[in-house]
Amino acid sequence: MAVPRDTETISRDEARRIAVRAQLLDEPRPTDLLDSVRHLTLLQADMTAAIAPAPDHMLWSRIDGYEPDDLITALEVERVLVELEGMIRPAGDLRLYLDRMRASPQGAKARDWLEDNAEFRGDVLALLADEAPLTAKEVPDTSVIDWPSSGWNANRNATMMLEILERRGEVAVSSRRGATRVWDLAERVHPAGIEALPEAEALAERNRRRLRSLGVMRVGAYGSPGEPLDVGDAGEDVRIEGIRGRWRVDPSARASLAEHPFAGRTVLLSPFDRLVQDRKRAEAIFGFEFALGIYTPAPKRRWGYFPLPILHGDRLVGKLDATADRAAGRFVVNAIHEDEPFDGALAAAVDAEIDALAEWLELERG
Repeated sequence: MAVPRDTETISRDEARRIAVRAQLLDEPRPTDLLDSVRHLTLLQADMTAAIAPAPDHMLWSRIDGYEPDDLITALEVERVLVELEGMIRPAGDLRLYLDRMRASPQGAKARDWLEDNAEFRGDVLALLADEAPLTAKEVPDTSVIDWPSSGWNANRNATMMLEILERRGEVAVSSRRGATRVWDLAERVHPAGIEALPEAEALAERNRRRLRSLGVMRVGAYGSPGEPLDVGDAGEDVRIEGIRGRWRVDPSARASLAEHPFAGRTVLLSPFDRLVQDRKRAEAIFGFEFALGIYTPAPKRRWGYFPLPILHGDRLVGKLDATADRAAGRFVVNAIHEDEPFDGALAAAVDAEIDALAEWLELERG
C-alpha cells in the first residue's frame, strides 16, 4: 500500500530515539519490575543461558539493581506476572487473551488432534488436578494418535497436549525447574476474577500496547503467531527520512521526546531483546545487521555463538562475543565487533558495561 502524500516525515534520529525510549533503554532507568513489564508488554521466555536467560537479561539491562530472584517472586509467589505461550506478561493482561483462548485451537490440525485425543486430554487434566505441579516428562502419554510431525515436535505428545491446553486456558506454567516448564491447572496459577475483553476490543488494545512498547514499527511486520509485530491501525502513519515503506508511530512517544530531551546510555543487550527482534527494522533505522550464531555452524558465524548487541545512546554500534564459563567462574570476552570504530569514550563505556555484566553474573572477567 502506498504512503499517503500528506504523511508526515520524521528523521532517522527521531525514529531511533523513539524506539530506544519505548524499550526503556535510555536514562533514567526504571526501578519497578511490574511497571516495566507492563510497559514492555512482554518478556520472551527464552531460557538459553549462554550468557543469561532472555527475561533476566532484558530486565538487568533496564532496571537498576535487578536480580533474578525478583522475577521468580513476581511469577511464582506474587503471581503478578504469568507465562503464556512462551511470553512473560502482566497477569492483568490475561483479559486481552481470554476470549481468544476460549476459541482455541483455531487451526484444523490442532483441533482435529485434540478431538481424536479427547481421553488423553481428560487424563492430563485429571493428573494435574491430583498431582501437579508436573513437567511434561512426568505426564504419561496416553494418546491414541501421535501429533502429526516428523520434525521438532515428533514424539512429544505430552508437550503438545499441554501447550494446546495452555492456549485454551486450561493449564498454565506454574514455575520453572531451570529451563524446564512445570505445569498446573490454570485456575491454580492465573488470578481469579479477570473478565475477558471481547476479541475485537482486545486486538485493538494489544496493538496499542505493542506500539507503545516499540515506539515505531513497520506496517505489515510479521513476528510470530503468538506475538505479531504488526500494530494494525494503532498510532499514526509516518514516513522515515530515507527509508521506504509505511511506518506507524506512537504519538505519545513523539510528545515525550519533544518534552524530555533524549539521554542515552551504553547497554549490552540480550540477542532476544525487542529492540533488535525485528531484523528489518533494526537494519532500516539503526543500520544494524545481526544474527544469532547458535543455529549456525561455527565456520559460518559472523559474530560468535551468542553475540550481544551493543547499544550506545541511540545507535547500535557493535556486538560482543563473550562466553559465561560458569564452571571456571569466568566471563570470557572472545571479541568485540565494532560496526564503527570506537573512540576512547565509547571503548571505555563498553568496557565498563562488560565489567557490570560480569559482576551481575558473579563471574570474574577473563
